[in-house]
Amino acid sequence: MVVTDNKLRVGVIGVGHLGEYHVQKYRALAKTDLIGVVDINQDRGREIARRYDTRHFEKHSDLLSEVDAVSLVVPTELHFDEAKEVLYRGVHLLIEKPITYTIEPADILISMAEERGLVLQVGLVERFNPAIVQMESLLNGPVFLESHRMNPFTERGTDVDVVLDLMIHDLDIILHMVKSEVKELHSVGLSVVTEMTDIANVRLIFENGTVGNLTASRVADKPLRKIRVFQPDAYLSANCLKRELIVTRLDGKADPGTGRIPKVSADKTFFPDSDPLADEITSFVDTVLQGSQPIVSGHDGRRALKYALGIIEQIESGSCQFQKTC
Repeated sequence: MVVTDNKLRVGVIGVGHLGEYHVQKYRALAKTDLIGVVDINQDRGREIARRYDTRHFEKHSDLLSEVDAVSLVVPTELHFDEAKEVLYRGVHLLIEKPITYTIEPADILISMAEERGLVLQVGLVERFNPAIVQMESLLNGPVFLESHRMNPFTERGTDVDVVLDLMIHDLDIILHMVKSEVKELHSVGLSVVTEMTDIANVRLIFENGTVGNLTASRVADKPLRKIRVFQPDAYLSANCLKRELIVTRLDGKADPGTGRIPKVSADKTFFPDSDPLADEITSFVDTVLQGSQPIVSGHDGRRALKYALGIIEQIESGSCQFQKTC
């Protein structure tokens, strides 16, 4: 790996809505040198390059010859071909979720990264949400986990269905939190606006008996992103949108001899100045510089994709069309 002035040379491939945020975060990091950007829309690429005082490259192959690491923020249908070229050129990769459309291409990318000693990190950004990070530190044998991720409809992200667009974040979190394999999954879903699934629900039953219930919608009236954990010593509720965590516990045990009834106390922690995307990108840069393993690896991305595809398959084998009732 080559660095300039002790800085990691980085670039961004795909500078649409989300890609521009990646550019912002790299530009703000003292340990990175933002070499340039690429976008299929040349005018957009030039505008972002001008806005952030960096170079515009017409082809990503030209950018790859001058950087050590890149963010790949392009439509999912382009992930495999472009990620394969990035890794083939010996460049470390932060790829937005989902890692690919199907499992076989994901396996190829993981193998390529491992064979070349490259970092392959998947952009499941909620893993860096401080409310989730704090929640994970408090886990103690969870028995039931529940997530709701709702968004009002926008055309952005509709190249995939709601499972790969939204639910995959919570799949990744819950699969990471529950230290057990999935035994069964039961899912339902329907399309409302697009030709793909816009609302989905799945119940995961793990080998250790833990149950996860996940709901995602991209046709909600307002955004909602919450994960709740029920465990023997506490009830944990993380609001990913507001970046806050509520921990509810009993202050001791009931005592039949004295008639004492334990009280319920709730502690709320706010993280108002946090920036999960900045933390994700900083973690990626540190992982490359230190030669360590990414917090959200290619294997994590593959595992979330595996179950997402299982959910989609089950929904598509049943009824998934919105039907009006009268």
